Amino acid sequence: MKLEVMPMPKQRVLEAEQREEAMEMSGLDLWKHEKPPRICPLSPPLPPPAAACDETTLVPPLNFAMVDDGIFRSGFPDTSNFRFLKTLNLRSIVYLCPEPYPETNMEFLEKNGIRLHQFGIEGRKEPFVNIPDDKIREALKVVLDPRNQPLLIHCKRGKHRTGCVVGCLRKLQKWCLSSVFDEYHRFAAAKARITDQRFMELFDVSSLKHLTPSHC
Repeated sequence: MKLEVMPMPKQRVLEAEQREEAMEMSGLDLWKHEKPPRICPLSPPLPPPAAACDETTLVPPLNFAMVDDGIFRSGFPDTSNFRFLKTLNLRSIVYLCPEPYPETNMEFLEKNGIRLHQFGIEGRKEPFVNIPDDKIREALKVVLDPRNQPLLIHCKRGKHRTGCVVGCLRKLQKWCLSSVFDEYHRFAAAKARITDQRFMELFDVSSLKHLTPSHC
């Protein structure tokens, strides 16, 4: 049986064509007049609120570290470090530079009952370095006296002069030489000096053994 498709009336065909044309024009108009999306740059993040340095912030000095119970090391402390130093309940500071101690630092020591022990060791670069054996020994006597502890050992950067004193203390504590040098390098880094290491290697601790505390 053959099916015959009846043609659509002309009126309906015309209406359908008009609808299609209207839809196409509508889409074209939308495409022509549609605005690109607006890109809004992100605002820079707000800075954190300023820390109340005089109330809550504790800032340790450069190269600060604990050496042993009651013994600490660092670079030169400034006013921003005073609040932190108060938490250590220091009795003494072993200062290894020849320059006079700054007035503001002296005021901090006097206010907190901290005694200053100064051993003026010149901080010279290689090869013109003369590490005074006698001053290192005198500094170690102060460090090893429990009546002076807790105490802080410091020079300018906490690297060479402080490193030598701590390195000789480690020999008293029977550290092997490689461990002594490893600790020295951790603080001196690229500024490590062969003369410092040679001094520590040859330093004779026998005359100080009677001062060695129980934790050494």
